[in-house]
Amino acid sequence: MPQLLLELFSEEIPARMQAGAARDLERMATERLKAAGLTWDALTTYAGPRRLTLLIEGLPTATPDRAEEIKGPRANAPEQALEGFLRKTGLTRDQLTERDGVLFAVINEAGRPTPAVIAETVEAIVRNFPWPKSMRWADATLRWVRPLKRIVCLFDGAVVPFVIDDGAPPPTRDDVLRGIASGDTTEGHRFMGTGRPLKVRDFADYRKQLEANHVILDVADRKLKILEGARAACHARGLELVDDDGLLDEVAGLAEWPTPILGDMDPQFLDLPPEVVRLSMKVHQKYFAVRDPATGKLAPNFLVVANVEASDGGVALAAGNSRVLSARLNDARFFWDEDLKTGFDAWNAKLQGVTFHAKLGTLAERVDRIAALAREIAPLVGADPAEAEQAARLAKADLASGMVGEFPELQGVMGGYYARAFGQSDAVADAIRDHYKPQGPADTVPTAPLTVAVALADKLDTLVGFFAVDEKPTGSKDPFALRRAALGIVRIVLDSGQKIFLRQIVETALRGVAETFAQTRRYTVVKRGAVALAESGPHGVNLQDTRLASLSEIIDGPPEGHTLIRMDDPKPSDTDVVFSDTSSLRIKYDSQGTVAAGLVGQASDVLAFFADRLKVLLRDQGKRHDLVDAVFALGDDDLVRIVRRVEALDAFLATDDGANLLAGYKRASNILKAEARKGDIPTGMVQTGLPNQPEAETTLAFAADAARTAVDTALDTEDFAAAMTALARLRAPVDAFFTDVMVNSEVAEERDNRLKLLGQVRDVMGKVADFGLVSG
Repeated sequence: MPQLLLELFSEEIPARMQAGAARDLERMATERLKAAGLTWDALTTYAGPRRLTLLIEGLPTATPDRAEEIKGPRANAPEQALEGFLRKTGLTRDQLTERDGVLFAVINEAGRPTPAVIAETVEAIVRNFPWPKSMRWADATLRWVRPLKRIVCLFDGAVVPFVIDDGAPPPTRDDVLRGIASGDTTEGHRFMGTGRPLKVRDFADYRKQLEANHVILDVADRKLKILEGARAACHARGLELVDDDGLLDEVAGLAEWPTPILGDMDPQFLDLPPEVVRLSMKVHQKYFAVRDPATGKLAPNFLVVANVEASDGGVALAAGNSRVLSARLNDARFFWDEDLKTGFDAWNAKLQGVTFHAKLGTLAERVDRIAALAREIAPLVGADPAEAEQAARLAKADLASGMVGEFPELQGVMGGYYARAFGQSDAVADAIRDHYKPQGPADTVPTAPLTVAVALADKLDTLVGFFAVDEKPTGSKDPFALRRAALGIVRIVLDSGQKIFLRQIVETALRGVAETFAQTRRYTVVKRGAVALAESGPHGVNLQDTRLASLSEIIDGPPEGHTLIRMDDPKPSDTDVVFSDTSSLRIKYDSQGTVAAGLVGQASDVLAFFADRLKVLLRDQGKRHDLVDAVFALGDDDLVRIVRRVEALDAFLATDDGANLLAGYKRASNILKAEARKGDIPTGMVQTGLPNQPEAETTLAFAADAARTAVDTALDTEDFAAAMTALARLRAPVDAFFTDVMVNSEVAEERDNRLKLLGQVRDVMGKVADFGLVSG
């Protein structure tokens, strides 16, 4: 069947946009051709430095005939409704059909030649292409990522004729077309090609001529050429390429005929931290780093990917790039040397003038919060509290350093190097270096106790801070990466295996945020006969009223006739906290003067957010999300214990005993819910030995009592497998009870006793999980 070949040839397309452009081209072509009724066998897109290419195999020569039935008004509808329907369809009354008293119009549309559909599709794609950034050029009004030069459009070997008006003024010569016309000619490599237009017949000919003119069409082939050439060049010198997938993606989009060249650099620059050398190569020059396989350290070499095959084998190119790299690394050395003259005290002082967030104070205030929180967390993870506080106070200092200002990607990493240079312990230096981890699902999780304490404090402060100022994630929007922070906390806690109660540390973090509020918010004092405004500062609240001269006086006790309240405005306002003659106490202050109850009340929202992130993590591991809900409903906030309980519950429900007992639980719950709607459910001890009491009832009563004892013992020792085993013993008695016993007996005493028994079974199972939240 016929083939469509489309090439949009332009000036250089930024490498970072090429992959997305290929996907957008595929999406837009698919949507528009399918809407026209076309089908095909295969669709492929290619993206490179100067061209986007679309290949579709197996297109028909025309779209199919189509008949569309449109439902109209009822046959007895008013005349105005009928006239409107006829205008809409373009038909007459005689052409309508009636079915079940309703009028229908059948619109028959003849198929169209595929080239006509293609021409419309290409113009729509070009005019509506979603480039992240686009431009106009010369006198044209058409927008494209870079000036669009040519369009190749062939269907079944013939040019699909069309001209895209670029909005430029009319040409002065009548024989020159206005706009960009489709054709069958393209261009090869800018420098190594023939320089003549290449006339192509189909895709095979197109690809062959491009390769003959030093253009590799497929990005996968360009990457393979880079890797094979780079590894061969390194191997010839006894060296090893440092793999970098992100850089490989970028350089594959910069060269149509990539040629790896190995160059030499001044060995003196290897005294710099290796991350600085590698990042300087990557960010500024797009070079790959090279290592010595014998030592595992960086070698005094680099690998550059050129877009030409030089006649001298790349000697001159390597030398020129070496000089440029030396200049870049000299800049890095300058930052390194200057930073070593400065130190942490000066950097921390600078943080006082850097706003972290308008509602959350400065970076210096954030550091104070993280340090206090790290000190609280340290004993929970086996770290020294004083050392954790020290590491936290130094963790953000490198943000004010010259090196991190030049390379923001090195935040934390440079702090670790500087900490060692200034005599801090290895544990503190490692904590500073790694406290941002994990920064994504593929990143490693810190395991050293001191690093865990600082990393948890950092992420918790971020999370609870933005929750406190109502900047929570909504839908797909998460501008402050709070989901990533919460997932990082979950992963750190689970990997550490430590018993950490989330509510406790979340409330501690919220109190830290509240203290910042107490220092930076405005307050209003309302008292009999006068209103005085007070602006808080880093040393407390300085009131205009001399009777209330400090924040401590407000905390210790408001003046007679005043109580402290919080305004019920969900958004922070200038009058966030007031004293009133009549209102009751709504916000408390602790002994240090921090706002407590108002923000700590948000801990439940934060814990629910953690539950959602835990569900995501366990779902990725193949666990059921409803089991997380069932366990979280018990109020447990020890993540390690929660996961162990979920795993035990998952294994239990996978057995026949578990599945049948779950069905019995739901049946019992439904009966109890129905009775609850009628009135109070009887409670108290279940009686045995009643007259005519069925054996199944007595057996279940003893089994439930034994299960409660066994479950309590197992839970006390956190042996969740044993707890599930104890529940499994209820399966047979529960089945027998529902088979042999009528719960709603006409004898009130029997009915009440059986309802008590079902409540007891539900309560015993509820000690392990809320089975009502388990699906199935």
